[in-house]
Amino acid sequence: MLFHNNIYFNFAFSFNEYTKMELKVLKQEIDRIISSEDSNENTLQKICDYLERTVSYYDWVGFYFKNGTKNELKLAQYTGEETEHTIIPFGKGICGQVAMSNENFVVQDVSEQENYISCGWKVKSEIVIPIFVNEKNIGQIDIDSHTANIFTEKDELLLEYICKKIALILN
Repeated sequence: MLFHNNIYFNFAFSFNEYTKMELKVLKQEIDRIISSEDSNENTLQKICDYLERTVSYYDWVGFYFKNGTKNELKLAQYTGEETEHTIIPFGKGICGQVAMSNENFVVQDVSEQENYISCGWKVKSEIVIPIFVNEKNIGQIDIDSHTANIFTEKDELLLEYICKKIALILN
């Protein structure tokens, strides 16, 4: 359920069919969540919950951040099935590769990826987008889907937008 301008919408966007107008609504809701005067942790959790609930093929949504001075990522807020991957060394798996490359990474079929860390047998595709603060990669948003070949440029654009907005509150 989406709350926007005092109106409740009950919908979920499915299989890459969200339009420019729906993308605009998604961004507006992200803006509303981020502009609320909540703690950063609660804000990130609300974003995870909103995305997982609203985009039908986002089956696991989470944030990983650099773990202090260590060359590893630590799981922060997430929505979806429990994961044993709470710490990921730089270079390992898709998230670890993004921590080193500083670039988006879209995996349409995880079975074809040699350096993939299995998060569960249901996961078929993954997208990871880095978060930059002062031009430094501090973390990332990670989305898993139970559907192969599902992510499009629209997903990248939405998630890049979210990461830029999150960077402003983490700055």
